[in-house]
Amino acid sequence: MATATTNPVDWKLIWAQRGFRYFFLAMFVSLFGSGMNFAGVSWYILAATHSTVKVSLQVIVVTLPGLFVPFLGGVLIDRLDRRYLGVLLDIVRGFFVLATAYIAWRGHLQLWHLYAMTLITGIGSAMYWATVNALVQEVIPPSQFTGANAAVLVGVQSGMLIAGAVVGFLYNTAGIAGILAIDGATYFVSAYCLYEVRRGYVSPRESQKYPRKYSEATEATAEALETGGNPEVAEAGLSLAVYADMKEGFAYLKRQPLVLALGITHAIMMAGVVSANVVLVALANDILRAGPQGLGFLEAGWATGAIVGGLIASQLPQAMRMPLYVAACAGLAVGHMATPFVAFLVGAVMMQILFGFFRALGGVVAQSSLMTIVPRHFMGRTQSAMAILTTVVQLFMSFALGWVAQGAGLIVAYALLAVLYTGATVSAIRARQLLR
Repeated sequence: MATATTNPVDWKLIWAQRGFRYFFLAMFVSLFGSGMNFAGVSWYILAATHSTVKVSLQVIVVTLPGLFVPFLGGVLIDRLDRRYLGVLLDIVRGFFVLATAYIAWRGHLQLWHLYAMTLITGIGSAMYWATVNALVQEVIPPSQFTGANAAVLVGVQSGMLIAGAVVGFLYNTAGIAGILAIDGATYFVSAYCLYEVRRGYVSPRESQKYPRKYSEATEATAEALETGGNPEVAEAGLSLAVYADMKEGFAYLKRQPLVLALGITHAIMMAGVVSANVVLVALANDILRAGPQGLGFLEAGWATGAIVGGLIASQLPQAMRMPLYVAACAGLAVGHMATPFVAFLVGAVMMQILFGFFRALGGVVAQSSLMTIVPRHFMGRTQSAMAILTTVVQLFMSFALGWVAQGAGLIVAYALLAVLYTGATVSAIRARQLLR
Protein backbone atom coordinates (compact mmCIF):
# COMPACT_ATOMS: atom_id res chain seq x y z
CA MET A 1 0.00 0.00 0.00
CA ALA A 2 1.46 3.34 -0.96
CA THR A 3 1.61 6.33 1.28
CA ALA A 4 2.01 10.01 0.67
CA THR A 5 5.48 11.40 0.11
CA THR A 6 6.99 12.92 3.21
CA ASN A 7 8.82 16.21 2.72
CA PRO A 8 11.80 17.29 4.86
CA VAL A 9 10.75 18.93 8.07
CA ASP A 10 10.78 22.73 7.94
CA TRP A 11 11.03 23.73 11.61
CA LYS A 12 10.90 27.45 10.78
CA LEU A 13 7.64 26.99 8.87
CA ILE A 14 6.06 25.10 11.76
CA TRP A 15 7.25 27.46 14.50
CA ALA A 16 6.33 30.56 12.47
CA GLN A 17 2.66 29.66 12.88
CA ARG A 18 1.34 31.53 15.90
CA GLY A 19 -1.31 28.91 16.57
CA PHE A 20 1.21 26.12 16.76
CA ARG A 21 3.41 28.05 19.21
CA TYR A 22 0.48 28.30 21.60
CA PHE A 23 -0.31 24.64 21.00
CA PHE A 24 3.27 23.69 21.87
CA LEU A 25 3.12 25.74 25.08
CA ALA A 26 -0.18 24.11 26.03
CA MET A 27 1.36 20.65 25.73
CA PHE A 28 4.50 21.66 27.61
CA VAL A 29 2.63 23.22 30.54
CA SER A 30 0.00 20.48 30.72
CA LEU A 31 2.53 17.66 30.87
CA PHE A 32 4.72 19.49 33.36
CA GLY A 33 1.84 19.50 35.81
CA SER A 34 0.53 16.05 34.93
CA GLY A 35 4.00 14.53 35.18
CA MET A 36 4.44 15.88 38.70
CA ASN A 37 0.92 14.78 39.64
CA PHE A 38 1.34 11.20 38.48
CA ALA A 39 4.77 10.70 40.02
CA GLY A 40 3.84 12.47 43.26
CA VAL A 41 0.57 10.61 43.75
CA SER A 42 2.18 7.26 42.89
CA TRP A 43 4.90 7.81 45.47
CA TYR A 44 2.40 9.03 48.09
CA ILE A 45 0.29 5.88 47.65
CA LEU A 46 3.30 3.55 47.81
CA ALA A 47 4.69 5.32 50.90
CA ALA A 48 1.30 5.20 52.64
CA THR A 49 0.38 1.60 51.78
CA HIS A 50 3.65 -0.18 50.75
CA SER A 51 1.52 -1.94 48.12
CA THR A 52 2.15 -2.08 44.38
CA VAL A 53 -1.45 -3.28 44.01
CA LYS A 54 -2.67 0.05 45.43
CA VAL A 55 -0.37 1.88 43.00
CA SER A 56 -1.76 -0.20 40.15
CA LEU A 57 -5.27 0.79 41.27
CA GLN A 58 -4.35 4.42 40.60
CA VAL A 59 -3.34 3.50 37.04
CA ILE A 60 -6.52 1.46 36.61
CA VAL A 61 -8.69 4.35 37.82
CA VAL A 62 -7.10 6.84 35.42
CA THR A 63 -7.39 4.31 32.60
CA LEU A 64 -10.91 2.97 33.18
CA PRO A 65 -12.80 5.89 31.57
CA GLY A 66 -11.08 5.06 28.31
CA LEU A 67 -13.37 2.05 27.98
CA PHE A 68 -16.54 4.10 27.53
CA VAL A 69 -15.68 7.79 26.99
CA PRO A 70 -14.06 7.38 23.51
CA PHE A 71 -17.26 5.84 22.07
CA LEU A 72 -19.00 9.20 22.43
CA GLY A 73 -15.82 11.27 22.56
CA GLY A 74 -14.62 10.33 19.09
CA VAL A 75 -17.93 11.43 17.59
CA LEU A 76 -17.92 14.70 19.54
CA ILE A 77 -14.37 15.39 18.39
CA ASP A 78 -15.54 15.00 14.79
CA ARG A 79 -18.61 17.22 15.33
CA LEU A 80 -17.47 20.09 17.61
CA ASP A 81 -14.70 22.68 17.44
CA ARG A 82 -11.69 20.78 18.80
CA ARG A 83 -10.15 23.91 20.31
CA TYR A 84 -13.16 24.69 22.49
CA LEU A 85 -13.48 21.05 23.49
CA GLY A 86 -9.84 20.96 24.65
CA VAL A 87 -10.28 24.19 26.63
CA LEU A 88 -13.36 22.84 28.41
CA LEU A 89 -11.61 19.59 29.32
CA ASP A 90 -8.65 21.53 30.78
CA ILE A 91 -10.82 23.83 32.91
CA VAL A 92 -12.88 21.00 34.42
CA ARG A 93 -9.84 18.92 35.30
CA GLY A 94 -8.02 21.92 36.76
CA PHE A 95 -10.92 22.71 39.08
CA PHE A 96 -11.03 19.20 40.58
CA VAL A 97 -7.25 18.95 40.99
CA LEU A 98 -7.18 22.27 42.86
CA ALA A 99 -10.03 21.08 45.09
CA THR A 100 -8.00 17.98 46.00
CA ALA A 101 -4.94 20.15 46.67
CA TYR A 102 -7.01 22.22 49.11
CA ILE A 103 -8.14 19.06 50.94
CA ALA A 104 -4.52 17.91 51.22
CA TRP A 105 -3.43 21.37 52.46
CA ARG A 106 -6.05 21.22 55.20
CA GLY A 107 -4.66 17.83 56.30
CA HIS A 108 -7.76 15.77 55.48
CA LEU A 109 -6.44 13.88 52.43
CA GLN A 110 -7.42 10.22 52.14
CA LEU A 111 -6.70 7.69 49.43
CA TRP A 112 -10.23 7.83 48.09
CA HIS A 113 -9.79 11.56 47.43
CA LEU A 114 -6.80 10.80 45.22
CA TYR A 115 -8.61 7.99 43.43
CA ALA A 116 -11.65 10.23 42.81
CA MET A 117 -9.46 13.02 41.45
CA THR A 118 -7.63 10.52 39.26
CA LEU A 119 -10.93 9.19 37.91
CA ILE A 120 -12.10 12.68 36.92
CA THR A 121 -8.81 13.57 35.25
CA GLY A 122 -8.89 10.18 33.54
CA ILE A 123 -12.32 10.93 32.08
CA GLY A 124 -10.97 14.18 30.69
CA SER A 125 -7.77 12.61 29.40
CA ALA A 126 -9.74 9.88 27.61
CA MET A 127 -11.02 12.60 25.27
CA TYR A 128 -8.27 15.20 25.56
CA TRP A 129 -5.42 13.51 23.72
CA ALA A 130 -7.59 12.35 20.84
CA THR A 131 -8.87 15.95 20.65
CA VAL A 132 -5.45 17.60 20.50
CA ASN A 133 -4.08 15.04 18.02
CA ALA A 134 -7.02 15.79 15.73
CA LEU A 135 -6.49 19.54 16.27
CA VAL A 136 -2.87 19.29 15.07
CA GLN A 137 -4.18 17.84 11.83
CA GLU A 138 -6.28 21.00 11.34
CA VAL A 139 -3.71 23.68 12.11
CA ILE A 140 -0.62 22.20 10.40
CA PRO A 141 -0.09 21.76 6.61
CA PRO A 142 -0.14 18.07 5.60
CA SER A 143 3.46 18.26 4.37
CA GLN A 144 4.60 19.09 7.92
CA PHE A 145 2.72 16.41 9.90
CA THR A 146 5.93 14.59 10.84
CA GLY A 147 7.62 17.74 12.11
CA ALA A 148 4.47 18.83 13.94
CA ASN A 149 4.16 15.49 15.71
CA ALA A 150 7.83 15.61 16.64
CA ALA A 151 7.46 19.17 17.95
CA VAL A 152 4.39 18.26 20.00
CA LEU A 153 6.23 15.26 21.43
CA VAL A 154 9.20 17.49 22.31
CA GLY A 155 6.82 19.85 24.10
CA VAL A 156 5.20 16.99 25.97
CA GLN A 157 8.47 15.37 26.97
CA SER A 158 10.14 18.69 27.85
CA GLY A 159 7.36 19.21 30.36
CA MET A 160 7.84 15.67 31.65
CA LEU A 161 11.62 16.20 31.79
CA ILE A 162 11.38 19.28 33.99
CA ALA A 163 8.66 17.66 36.08
CA GLY A 164 10.83 14.60 36.63
CA ALA A 165 13.79 16.75 37.56
CA VAL A 166 11.92 18.69 40.27
CA VAL A 167 9.19 16.35 41.52
CA GLY A 168 11.41 14.56 44.04
CA PHE A 169 12.65 17.80 45.56
CA LEU A 170 9.17 19.35 45.61
CA TYR A 171 7.70 16.25 47.22
CA ASN A 172 10.16 16.55 50.11
CA THR A 173 9.47 20.29 50.56
CA ALA A 174 5.94 21.19 49.37
CA GLY A 175 4.40 17.75 49.83
CA ILE A 176 1.52 16.28 47.88
CA ALA A 177 -0.60 19.43 48.38
CA GLY A 178 1.98 21.64 46.68
CA ILE A 179 2.38 19.24 43.77
CA LEU A 180 -1.38 19.06 43.20
CA ALA A 181 -1.71 22.86 43.42
CA ILE A 182 0.91 23.34 40.71
CA ASP A 183 -0.77 20.72 38.52
CA GLY A 184 -4.18 22.35 38.95
CA ALA A 185 -2.81 25.75 37.93
CA THR A 186 -1.17 24.32 34.80
CA TYR A 187 -4.55 23.15 33.49
CA PHE A 188 -5.78 26.75 33.36
CA VAL A 189 -2.60 27.95 31.65
CA SER A 190 -2.97 25.14 29.12
CA ALA A 191 -6.63 26.11 28.52
CA TYR A 192 -5.61 29.70 27.77
CA CYS A 193 -2.92 28.54 25.33
CA LEU A 194 -5.37 26.29 23.48
CA TYR A 195 -7.86 29.15 23.29
CA GLU A 196 -5.22 31.30 21.57
CA VAL A 197 -4.44 28.67 18.91
CA ARG A 198 -6.91 30.30 16.49
CA ARG A 199 -10.00 32.50 16.31
CA GLY A 200 -13.63 31.68 15.64
CA TYR A 201 -15.59 28.44 15.64
CA VAL A 202 -14.31 25.80 13.22
CA SER A 203 -16.36 22.68 12.69
CA PRO A 204 -14.57 19.51 11.50
CA ARG A 205 -17.55 18.97 9.20
CA GLU A 206 -16.39 21.83 6.99
CA SER A 207 -13.37 19.82 5.84
CA GLN A 208 -15.41 16.75 4.97
CA LYS A 209 -14.85 15.58 1.42
CA TYR A 210 -16.96 12.44 1.21
CA PRO A 211 -20.73 11.96 1.01
CA ARG A 212 -22.42 11.32 4.34
CA LYS A 213 -25.80 9.90 3.40
CA TYR A 214 -26.80 8.59 6.81
CA SER A 215 -25.30 11.34 8.98
CA GLU A 216 -26.54 14.22 6.85
CA ALA A 217 -30.09 12.88 6.98
CA THR A 218 -30.13 12.36 10.72
CA GLU A 219 -28.47 15.72 11.34
CA ALA A 220 -31.12 17.43 9.27
CA THR A 221 -33.83 15.65 11.23
CA ALA A 222 -32.28 16.66 14.56
CA GLU A 223 -31.83 20.27 13.44
CA ALA A 224 -35.42 20.54 12.26
CA LEU A 225 -36.79 19.03 15.47
CA GLU A 226 -34.67 21.34 17.63
CA THR A 227 -36.49 24.34 16.12
CA GLY A 228 -39.80 22.86 17.22
CA GLY A 229 -41.18 22.09 20.65
CA ASN A 230 -40.08 18.50 21.19
CA PRO A 231 -36.45 18.37 22.48
CA GLU A 232 -36.75 14.69 23.45
CA VAL A 233 -37.35 13.71 19.84
CA ALA A 234 -34.54 16.03 18.75
CA GLU A 235 -32.20 14.22 21.13
CA ALA A 236 -33.25 10.92 19.57
CA GLY A 237 -32.43 12.33 16.13
CA LEU A 238 -28.98 13.36 17.37
CA SER A 239 -28.47 9.86 18.77
CA LEU A 240 -29.13 8.47 15.30
CA ALA A 241 -26.42 10.78 13.95
CA VAL A 242 -23.99 9.61 16.63
CA TYR A 243 -24.76 5.98 15.85
CA ALA A 244 -24.33 6.54 12.12
CA ASP A 245 -21.01 8.31 12.68
CA MET A 246 -19.69 5.48 14.82
CA LYS A 247 -20.87 2.87 12.32
CA GLU A 248 -19.15 4.75 9.51
CA GLY A 249 -15.94 5.09 11.52
CA PHE A 250 -15.69 1.37 12.32
CA ALA A 251 -16.44 0.53 8.69
CA TYR A 252 -13.50 2.73 7.67
CA LEU A 253 -11.15 0.96 10.08
CA LYS A 254 -12.29 -2.42 8.79
CA ARG A 255 -11.30 -1.37 5.26
CA GLN A 256 -7.86 -0.12 6.33
CA PRO A 257 -5.58 -2.93 7.61
CA LEU A 258 -2.57 -0.60 7.64
CA VAL A 259 -4.36 1.85 9.94
CA LEU A 260 -5.34 -1.06 12.18
CA ALA A 261 -1.78 -2.39 12.34
CA LEU A 262 -0.32 1.03 13.13
CA GLY A 263 -3.05 1.68 15.67
CA ILE A 264 -2.56 -1.65 17.44
CA THR A 265 1.21 -1.13 17.67
CA HIS A 266 0.84 2.42 18.94
CA ALA A 267 -1.83 1.39 21.45
CA ILE A 268 0.35 -1.39 22.88
CA MET A 269 3.31 0.97 23.21
CA MET A 270 1.18 3.59 24.99
CA ALA A 271 -0.34 0.98 27.29
CA GLY A 272 3.11 -0.31 28.17
CA VAL A 273 4.42 3.17 28.98
CA VAL A 274 1.55 4.01 31.34
CA SER A 275 1.26 0.63 33.07
CA ALA A 276 5.06 0.48 33.55
CA ASN A 277 4.72 3.25 36.14
CA VAL A 278 3.38 0.61 38.52
CA VAL A 279 6.73 -1.18 38.59
CA LEU A 280 8.87 1.93 38.07
CA VAL A 281 7.85 3.26 41.49
CA ALA A 282 8.69 -0.11 43.06
CA LEU A 283 12.01 -0.21 41.17
CA ALA A 284 13.04 3.15 42.67
CA ASN A 285 11.94 2.11 46.16
CA ASP A 286 12.80 -1.60 46.44
CA ILE A 287 15.81 -2.16 44.15
CA LEU A 288 17.48 1.23 43.73
CA ARG A 289 16.62 2.49 47.26
CA ALA A 290 16.63 5.98 45.74
CA GLY A 291 13.45 7.52 47.22
CA PRO A 292 11.24 10.11 45.48
CA GLN A 293 14.29 11.93 44.09
CA GLY A 294 15.42 8.72 42.41
CA LEU A 295 11.97 8.33 40.88
CA GLY A 296 12.28 11.89 39.59
CA PHE A 297 15.64 11.10 37.96
CA LEU A 298 14.12 8.02 36.28
CA GLU A 299 11.22 10.08 34.92
CA ALA A 300 13.62 12.78 33.73
CA GLY A 301 15.77 10.17 31.99
CA TRP A 302 12.76 8.83 30.11
CA ALA A 303 11.75 12.32 29.01
CA THR A 304 15.31 13.13 27.87
CA GLY A 305 15.36 10.09 25.63
CA ALA A 306 11.93 10.97 24.27
CA ILE A 307 13.02 14.49 23.32
CA VAL A 308 16.07 13.19 21.47
CA GLY A 309 14.01 10.45 19.82
CA GLY A 310 11.37 12.90 18.65
CA LEU A 311 13.92 15.24 17.11
CA ILE A 312 15.74 12.42 15.33
CA ALA A 313 12.52 10.78 14.10
CA SER A 314 11.42 14.02 12.42
CA GLN A 315 14.56 14.02 10.25
CA LEU A 316 14.57 10.37 9.21
CA PRO A 317 14.17 9.61 5.50
CA GLN A 318 10.99 7.73 4.63
CA ALA A 319 12.83 4.50 3.79
CA MET A 320 14.32 4.22 7.29
CA ARG A 321 11.22 4.95 9.36
CA MET A 322 9.40 1.62 9.38
CA PRO A 323 12.55 -0.52 9.87
CA LEU A 324 13.49 1.66 12.87
CA TYR A 325 9.88 1.50 14.08
CA VAL A 326 10.18 -2.29 14.27
CA ALA A 327 13.62 -2.00 15.89
CA ALA A 328 12.26 0.40 18.53
CA CYS A 329 9.54 -2.05 19.56
CA ALA A 330 12.08 -4.88 19.74
CA GLY A 331 14.42 -2.67 21.81
CA LEU A 332 11.64 -2.02 24.32
CA ALA A 333 11.04 -5.76 24.66
CA VAL A 334 14.70 -6.63 25.25
CA GLY A 335 15.34 -3.63 27.51
CA HIS A 336 12.46 -4.35 29.87
CA MET A 337 13.65 -7.91 30.31
CA ALA A 338 17.03 -6.55 31.48
CA THR A 339 15.85 -3.62 33.62
CA PRO A 340 15.42 -5.31 37.04
CA PHE A 341 19.01 -6.57 36.86
CA VAL A 342 20.38 -3.00 36.61
CA ALA A 343 20.52 -2.27 40.34
CA PHE A 344 22.23 1.14 40.37
CA LEU A 345 20.63 4.52 39.70
CA VAL A 346 22.83 5.75 36.85
CA GLY A 347 22.36 2.51 34.91
CA ALA A 348 18.61 2.56 35.50
CA VAL A 349 18.41 6.15 34.26
CA MET A 350 20.32 5.16 31.11
CA MET A 351 17.79 2.39 30.50
CA GLN A 352 14.96 4.89 30.87
CA ILE A 353 16.66 7.19 28.36
CA LEU A 354 16.67 4.33 25.85
CA PHE A 355 13.01 3.54 26.56
CA GLY A 356 12.02 7.16 26.04
CA PHE A 357 13.98 7.27 22.80
CA PHE A 358 12.33 4.12 21.44
CA ARG A 359 8.84 5.25 22.49
CA ALA A 360 9.27 8.68 20.87
CA LEU A 361 10.61 7.21 17.65
CA GLY A 362 7.67 4.82 17.42
CA GLY A 363 5.14 7.49 18.37
CA VAL A 364 6.25 10.03 15.75
CA VAL A 365 6.33 7.42 12.97
CA ALA A 366 2.90 6.03 13.89
CA GLN A 367 1.11 9.37 14.37
CA SER A 368 2.56 11.03 11.27
CA SER A 369 1.67 7.96 9.19
CA LEU A 370 -1.89 7.97 10.52
CA MET A 371 -2.30 11.69 9.81
CA THR A 372 -1.14 11.12 6.24
CA ILE A 373 -3.50 8.19 5.67
CA VAL A 374 -6.65 8.99 7.66
CA PRO A 375 -9.11 11.64 6.35
CA ARG A 376 -9.72 14.54 8.73
CA HIS A 377 -13.37 13.73 9.38
CA PHE A 378 -12.39 10.20 10.52
CA MET A 379 -9.43 11.24 12.65
CA GLY A 380 -11.34 11.65 15.92
CA ARG A 381 -12.93 8.23 15.62
CA THR A 382 -9.62 6.65 14.61
CA GLN A 383 -7.83 8.17 17.61
CA SER A 384 -10.66 7.10 19.91
CA ALA A 385 -10.59 3.52 18.59
CA MET A 386 -6.88 3.44 19.41
CA ALA A 387 -7.65 4.89 22.84
CA ILE A 388 -10.15 2.11 23.54
CA LEU A 389 -7.63 -0.59 22.64
CA THR A 390 -4.96 1.19 24.69
CA THR A 391 -7.33 1.29 27.66
CA VAL A 392 -8.11 -2.42 27.51
CA VAL A 393 -4.42 -3.33 27.43
CA GLN A 394 -3.57 -0.79 30.16
CA LEU A 395 -6.25 -2.11 32.50
CA PHE A 396 -5.06 -5.67 32.11
CA MET A 397 -1.39 -4.79 32.41
CA SER A 398 -1.83 -2.42 35.36
CA PHE A 399 -3.67 -5.00 37.41
CA ALA A 400 -1.35 -7.83 36.33
CA LEU A 401 1.83 -5.85 37.03
CA GLY A 402 0.67 -4.77 40.50
CA TRP A 403 -0.37 -8.28 41.44
CA VAL A 404 2.70 -9.99 39.90
CA ALA A 405 5.18 -7.47 41.35
CA GLN A 406 3.78 -7.93 44.84
CA GLY A 407 3.40 -11.71 44.62
CA ALA A 408 6.21 -12.90 42.34
CA GLY A 409 8.65 -10.00 42.29
CA LEU A 410 9.80 -7.28 39.91
CA ILE A 411 11.78 -9.62 37.65
CA VAL A 412 8.61 -11.47 36.63
CA ALA A 413 6.69 -8.18 36.31
CA TYR A 414 9.26 -6.72 33.94
CA ALA A 415 9.26 -9.98 31.95
CA LEU A 416 5.51 -9.49 31.47
CA LEU A 417 6.19 -6.04 30.05
CA ALA A 418 8.76 -7.58 27.70
CA VAL A 419 6.09 -9.99 26.40
CA LEU A 420 3.76 -7.03 25.77
CA TYR A 421 6.37 -5.20 23.70
CA THR A 422 7.07 -8.41 21.78
CA GLY A 423 3.43 -8.26 20.66
CA ALA A 424 3.98 -4.66 19.55
CA THR A 425 7.00 -5.80 17.53
CA VAL A 426 4.91 -8.40 15.69
CA SER A 427 2.25 -5.78 14.88
CA ALA A 428 4.92 -3.32 13.68
CA ILE A 429 6.32 -5.98 11.35
CA ARG A 430 2.82 -6.42 9.94
CA ALA A 431 2.47 -2.66 9.35
CA ARG A 432 5.81 -2.58 7.55
CA GLN A 433 4.74 -5.43 5.27
CA LEU A 434 1.54 -3.59 4.36
CA LEU A 435 3.53 -0.46 3.44
CA ARG A 436 5.64 -2.29 0.89
